[in-house]
Amino acid sequence: MERYCTGSLALFNRIFAVLDLPPEVTDHDDARPLERVRGAVGFDRVTFAYAPGLRPALQDVSFQIEPGQLVALVGPTGAGKSTAMALVSRFHDPQQGRVLVDGHDVREVTLESLGSHIGIVFQDTFLFHASIADNLRYARPDATDEELIAAATAAHLHEFIASLPDGYDTVVGERGHRLSGGEKQRVAIARVILKDPRILLLDEATSHLDTVSEQLIQAALKPLFAGRTTIAIAHRLSTVLAADQILVLDHGRLVEQGTHTELLAVGGLYAELYERQFQAQEPTVAQLSR
Repeated sequence: MERYCTGSLALFNRIFAVLDLPPEVTDHDDARPLERVRGAVGFDRVTFAYAPGLRPALQDVSFQIEPGQLVALVGPTGAGKSTAMALVSRFHDPQQGRVLVDGHDVREVTLESLGSHIGIVFQDTFLFHASIADNLRYARPDATDEELIAAATAAHLHEFIASLPDGYDTVVGERGHRLSGGEKQRVAIARVILKDPRILLLDEATSHLDTVSEQLIQAALKPLFAGRTTIAIAHRLSTVLAADQILVLDHGRLVEQGTHTELLAVGGLYAELYERQFQAQEPTVAQLSR
């Protein structure tokens, strides 16, 4: 018994040590709420490294995204795509330069107000050990049952939920283990639809899903793009072709910027990535467009 108590005490000491760590990102004393967001996003000579002495994950990156645009981030593994999205949502702060939303440095606005205008759908969806309804209401606790159904319907999820014995009261299990990968991702999409943010950050990877789930998710994403600024780490040719602009990152630098047609004409890194990663998807795009 003493051995178990000693082990438990050591475990709780480690947990409390983590909880006691000061947050890396906090509100400045004079931070003000971000209100009436249009959805413009800009990087102004942004440089960021995860630790002193490491090669910067982003280096001297500048670009401007207009409200309502769909922007695809493209580049090899480790190019800085996920880091760029993390800086927009202020999971980290850059060491140099500014990240701007509607012209406001995100370090000068409150974290709560910034987060209220940003919706995130990542490939690895986190769900709580709670009902589907509670997991959806995490985005908007005051949402009505009718609003839950509308969001789930837009995410092509309502029919599946309605087929469950407990419907929206179905408990999904720890990290949503009772749901398939495609079902969990559609819950995440419905959650963001319910939140209705002005800025959407999207890692749309679906390579680990079966064809049916992938097509349902692609259909569920369409209502998300409408009327909001979307920054997507693009894994699908359909997203690249639909993008208002494509930002091509390589080793932390913005090396190319333009539309699909413009970048193919340049014959640089994007053209190479298109040949290797995207061109084989053309039949899938044709099928989905029918």
